[in-house]
Amino acid sequence: MQREHYVGLDIGTSRVRCVIGVYDNDGSNLPSIIGHGESVNQGMRRGMVVHVDDVAEAINKAVTEAERISGFPIRKATVNVNGSHIQGMNSHGVIAISTANREITDDDRIRVEEAATIVNLPLNREIVQFFAKNYSLDGQKNIKDPVGMHGVRLEVEAHLVTASTPSLKNEDMALKKAEIEPSHHTVSSLAAAEAVLSRQQKEAGTALLDIGAGTTNLIVFEDGEVQHIAVIPMGGQHITNDLAIGLKTDLDIAEQVKIQHVNLSSNAKKMNAMVKVGNKAHNFKFEEIAMIVEARVEELLEYVDKELQKIKRSRKLPGGIVLTGGGSKLPGLADFTRDKLQLASRLAKLESIGGLADTVSDQSYVVVIGLMLLDMLLLPALPPVNFDAKSSAKNIISKLFSRNK
Repeated sequence: MQREHYVGLDIGTSRVRCVIGVYDNDGSNLPSIIGHGESVNQGMRRGMVVHVDDVAEAINKAVTEAERISGFPIRKATVNVNGSHIQGMNSHGVIAISTANREITDDDRIRVEEAATIVNLPLNREIVQFFAKNYSLDGQKNIKDPVGMHGVRLEVEAHLVTASTPSLKNEDMALKKAEIEPSHHTVSSLAAAEAVLSRQQKEAGTALLDIGAGTTNLIVFEDGEVQHIAVIPMGGQHITNDLAIGLKTDLDIAEQVKIQHVNLSSNAKKMNAMVKVGNKAHNFKFEEIAMIVEARVEELLEYVDKELQKIKRSRKLPGGIVLTGGGSKLPGLADFTRDKLQLASRLAKLESIGGLADTVSDQSYVVVIGLMLLDMLLLPALPPVNFDAKSSAKNIISKLFSRNK
């Protein structure tokens, strides 16, 4: 018999990535990666589908490669939702407890959470996910789990994530053409956080920044709960475009300049950069490259700071900033972020994962690994009894309404 396998599918602006995992049967019961695939995606702009057939083809290629490596057929996957159409909003729900003994049950908790989802939304938007931040019972605030307590009035403070219905339908259409059924939809930043943030970081107050090709996903945790989610329509492609314009060169040359010669560190050697394409060499001034890139990264971090200001957490996160995604690989970015946001900053590090983890240790694979982990947690089937590596997420996941088809 084949073991139960779990699939994450990251449909990114520039690439589609697929990862297959199982629970290790060596006694540790840790997640183990047994297959992965990657393909170029030319059907999206800034995280949104603009050409369904191109996206479907990219999904097919990535999935086929993952199937070949793992030997498992893929029919379902937990998929990310991305794009600037994603918005977070706070909500409040309140219900009365009418039972004779006034004891809060699971049904009461579900009722108050449903009450918090009753909000006025435009016809072209829908709720993708729900996060309960804390509960109040008869005026007693900051309760994490009210079940089993006694009271008359139960309230919940929640954070709702909404998305454009047409954008979601376009993504579902691409998945349908690729013959993949979405088990769950989740925002990219939550998936990345599941892969790299510890329980301590989520409790202390930490922001995760997933810098992709066309978008940057931000998620803020505090007291173990999601406090804020935002998507900034800016990423690594914008740096490449800026370099192409500023250096008056082709996009492929600008991309090589970015990969080979960009360094945001203040003590980087100030020398001229040379890029060789074919038999032709191109020379650029290091100072000019640094000026172009620093301006764009500084603009991105200004948008991040504006989002932190909305929840009054600018310069006030003990856990600091955790950077991930393909765009986070720029040398010196962590120090640059620390100086601009006045917060401790570091590159993300994957939690304990076995199997082919070394082959997907690149920052650009963090989201898809997180999606695979969420696929394990969100399925009705319970993990092994002694599985504890991802217990930090269970509180969040138990309060997460996934958009199922």
